[in-house]
Amino acid sequence: MKRPFIQLSTLALAAAATLLGLPAHAGKTLDGIKARGQLVCGVNTGVAGFSATDSKGKWTGLDVDICRATAAAVLGDSEKVKYVALNAQQRFTALQSGEIDLLSRNTTFTLTRDASLGLHTTAVTYYDGQAFMVPAKSKIRSAKQLKGFTVCVQAGTTTEKNMTDYSRSNDLKLKPVVFDKLEAANGAYLAGRCQAYSTDASGLASIRAKEAKNPADHVILPELISKEPLGPMVRRGDDEWFAIVKWVVYGLLEAEEYGVTQANVDKLKTSTDPAVQRIVGSGEDMGKLLGLDREWLARAIRATGNYGEIFERNVGTGSPLKLPRGANNLWSKGGLMYAPPIR
Repeated sequence: MKRPFIQLSTLALAAAATLLGLPAHAGKTLDGIKARGQLVCGVNTGVAGFSATDSKGKWTGLDVDICRATAAAVLGDSEKVKYVALNAQQRFTALQSGEIDLLSRNTTFTLTRDASLGLHTTAVTYYDGQAFMVPAKSKIRSAKQLKGFTVCVQAGTTTEKNMTDYSRSNDLKLKPVVFDKLEAANGAYLAGRCQAYSTDASGLASIRAKEAKNPADHVILPELISKEPLGPMVRRGDDEWFAIVKWVVYGLLEAEEYGVTQANVDKLKTSTDPAVQRIVGSGEDMGKLLGLDREWLARAIRATGNYGEIFERNVGTGSPLKLPRGANNLWSKGGLMYAPPIR
């Protein structure tokens, strides 16, 4: 009686093994990107270190580099990106409507966003937390000292609700002053219209470094009042595109872990390490499972460097923001960044 079951199981296993070796179809989103020859990427209107234009109008930042790495992986050219600057209220509608292919705009992953907007969160590119910034002359050194303060916040973000929860739980009676646009909130705080400013700690560091006349005149208070895991989002309904974006991020992390950099990615083609071979495209072909070629990840690394290089260049100690790696270090170095294996 057991014989047919064994035979069917054997057939099923053989079929599964065959399917694992077949190339994947790339999906309708990638088909559209290839047809137009351009990735359309939604970014912030201007947060130094994450997505902002330089003096020549060129987009730079950690979130921008995720767009560039993705374009390199799927189109072979990191410059084939159209950047669409979106404020907090516009970002989800732009992705839902198909105006953009990818949202890479310091967006927090939450249950509500992941489950109810018709969107998919992909992978965390920056672990952040909400904080407060105050003028140094205020002598405030803890968020617990902000009782009754007016606080500038941006509408359409998790910031206001987080602040309301924190204020209520600590009986601070904080008074939010809400602005639709990031630029308006920045200007109001720097003009003294609010006694404090609250957003992600990385955003506060960006504002202090790039917009304050004297960064030393402003202090970011030590308390983090929320968890803000940030990363790119895609539309639901295209699992192939979801997998591509997710694995580009994981690939950049895995490259850092194995020491594959922008400078040595081509030299490591002769590596005898199977894990390195899969990353640089000289070993087992991982690209075909994503509907891409075997060089997909090597191109991404060649364009932007690995995750550590992206972090250091845009927001790390070598950048104007001078943010420590902290939670954004690799898991093997005490951080939270952990990529499933490329295999």
